[in-house]
Amino acid sequence: MEFTTVLFYIFALLLTVSALKVITSRNPVSSALFLVLAFFNAAAIWMLLQAEFLAILLVLVYVGAVMVLFLFVVMMLDINIDVLRRDFRRFVPLATIVGAIIVIETALILWHGYGDTFAPLRDAAAGAGVGGAAVMPNTQLIGKVIYTDYIFAFEIAGLVLLVAIIAAISLTIRDKKDKKTQTVSEQVKVRREDRVRLVKMQAEKQAPDASVEPAVTGNVGAGTVDNKG
Repeated sequence: MEFTTVLFYIFALLLTVSALKVITSRNPVSSALFLVLAFFNAAAIWMLLQAEFLAILLVLVYVGAVMVLFLFVVMMLDINIDVLRRDFRRFVPLATIVGAIIVIETALILWHGYGDTFAPLRDAAAGAGVGGAAVMPNTQLIGKVIYTDYIFAFEIAGLVLLVAIIAAISLTIRDKKDKKTQTVSEQVKVRREDRVRLVKMQAEKQAPDASVEPAVTGNVGAGTVDNKG
């Protein structure tokens, strides 16, 4: 047995164990960290297959960006673990049925398309001329296959990631008492009468009537000085 085969079995075993821990761990943060470990082992398998670009892309994009987003969402949601454990048994039958359907569909796709997996690679290599597989770089070969034979699946994957980003943002939005938000529709419908109130008042104050209130003259109200003694 070659050394690369031994490494493949080691990485595959670690990948399987970490994937199982992702779905069986009770702490969401631990599940996310086990998913990071699964990504690293998958990248190592890509390296053994001489697909360096896919391995680096898996580490940079998924471990460096997507998993950071997952951890951010998990910590912002403040998930109550007790509630999830309480309803776990109720959803086990439905989850088992859905999981079995996914496994059967994946097995049928792999069984049906296993023989056609190498055809796009041969076509891409043939387009580069004689010895095209050795002349064409790995990144260029992958790009040609993705944007020709698998363009529809590539666009669907991008749409799924976009929906996941929007869902993560919407889950982190919370209604607080001291939260100030803008309602654009209400701002557009506002009128001047709703914001500005015109007050009419007299410019000058009238003088008091002398017949009613006599004017004060002299030293009325002033104190007197007694010089006696």
